[in-house]
This record gives sequence, C-alpha cells and structure tokens, in this order.
Amino acid sequence: MNDLLFLSAIGLVAFFYSSVGHGGASGYLALMTLFGFVPAEMRGSALVLNTMVAGIAFFSYYGTGNFNIRKLYPFIIGSIPASFLGSFINTDFSLYKVLLGVILLIGIIRMLVTFKKNDYSLRPVSVTTAFVIGSGIGFLSGVIGIGGGIILSLFLILMRWATIKETACLSAAFIVVNSISGLTGLTISGFRLSTEIVFIILVAMAGGLTGSYIGSRHLPVTTLKYFLAGVLLLASIKLISS
Repeated sequence: MNDLLFLSAIGLVAFFYSSVGHGGASGYLALMTLFGFVPAEMRGSALVLNTMVAGIAFFSYYGTGNFNIRKLYPFIIGSIPASFLGSFINTDFSLYKVLLGVILLIGIIRMLVTFKKNDYSLRPVSVTTAFVIGSGIGFLSGVIGIGGGIILSLFLILMRWATIKETACLSAAFIVVNSISGLTGLTISGFRLSTEIVFIILVAMAGGLTGSYIGSRHLPVTTLKYFLAGVLLLASIKLISS
C-alpha cells in the first residue's frame, strides 16, 4: 500500500510540475523524505527523475515555439559550474529539510500563481544580472538536489524577462542542464543509481508526458492542482518543523 501511494504521488507531482515546465525535484525529495528514503540516495535519485521529466516538458513547450536561447544562456553559464560545485557539499540533514521545505513553498507559490495574459510588456534580460542569478540558483540547486527552475521562473516572470509560455520552456531547459551538472558531481562523489528506481522513473515520465502536453497546449486541471498544492504545503510544514 505504501509503495502504491508513493508511486501515485510521484506521478501526480510529475504531472503538475511538468505542466508549468518544471521537473518536480523538490516534490520528489519531499516525498522521499516523508517515505523514509536513505538521505544519501535522495539527491541523485531526484535529479535523475528531474532530468527525465524536465526534458519531456522542454520538448513539449519547444514545439510551441517558445524557446529563446539568448535569454537562457547568461543563466546557464553561471549555473552549470555552480551546480557542479554545490553537489559536493553535504549539509546537516536537519538544515537540508528546512531548505527543502522553503524551496517547496516557493514551488507551491509558482504552481498556484496564474496570470491572465501570456504576453505582456517585456524587458531585455540583463546579462550580468542573469549570470549572478544563475550562479546563485545553480549553487543552491547542487546543494539541495534540484534543477532550480522553480526559482528561475519566478525571476523571469517578476522581472518581465519572458512570457508565461517562454518561462515554462526556458525553466525546463535550465532544469535539465543543472540537473545533469549536479548529477555529474554526485556521480564523481560516488553516487550510484539503484535499479529499484526504474519503475519510479517510468511512472514519473508518464506523469511528465501527460502534464507537459496539457500545460503546453491546454489548461491544467485547477481543482487537482489546488489539491496537490495543499498536500505539498503540509509536507513543507512537516519538513521545516521536524
């Protein structure tokens, strides 16, 4: 029963995160923590799932013509080496859970925030500012084991650097390169993927395929999204307070 509940939750997280161009690493990590996974396996496993789901989301949004490499490259130039370095840092598990809980809250906000227009007055991306932001997000991503798209998407929208659809596509691409960079660092440090994760990957990919297709071409199912946000909020509170 616990295995079925966990797999269902993984699929649901992948579905809704991919619908807004994210890989869902923060959600997977929260689930792994709550279901008693070994901390040493969590970051790497979440990054593998993240890479798969975000990659699927990227291709779904890329097909709608919303990818602009000129807006993305300053962020990834800073984030890739920073994510790699951050992956070598092991934090105290209590601090790790608090950081993850905070990131989860940011993800919930991003998931629930809706915008009435996809197109609005855009500002040019500042290369220097984007490099600094990318470096900071990349380092934090490496330490925690996420792709950083949740944080990047908030910057892109609040700074009016990209439209909503562009934000989803750029965030997905950002997550893929950051996840691969962080996973590379963890592999060098000795991380080895368990064969038991294969079925989890298949469930996450199924959720990612469905969610990204609906998110890029149709409206997400609002009621279920609120339900998932409520569950993740409880998980976040539990992580921060435990």
